[in-house]
Amino acid sequence: MAKVRISISLEPDVAERVRSHADRAGMDVSSYFVNAAIRQMAETDLAEAEFADIDALIADSEERAEHHEPLDEADGGSLSASESREVDEAMRLVHGSGEPRPQSRGEVA
Repeated sequence: MAKVRISISLEPDVAERVRSHADRAGMDVSSYFVNAAIRQMAETDLAEAEFADIDALIADSEERAEHHEPLDEADGGSLSASESREVDEAMRLVHGSGEPRPQSRGEVA
């Protein structure tokens, strides 16, 4: 398979550190960078997969929130039973099932 050349620019002190680390790992600089990039991509893919469900929940909530007017602080902003269950579920996702959720408006967990 043909290889593609990618050019990067580094500050001289960073370039020297990279060379030193590559030497200590028994690798040339190119292989060292490829190894580091592959490892970083794997970590990113794993994090994205781990948080995919919560990211989807957040995106869905943001989409639904666009269709609602902001609550007026003066009217108490009471939630329906369904909305209250959604808030409870979101709080369990954020805090875990063993954490109680704040009981009053404005209270921070």
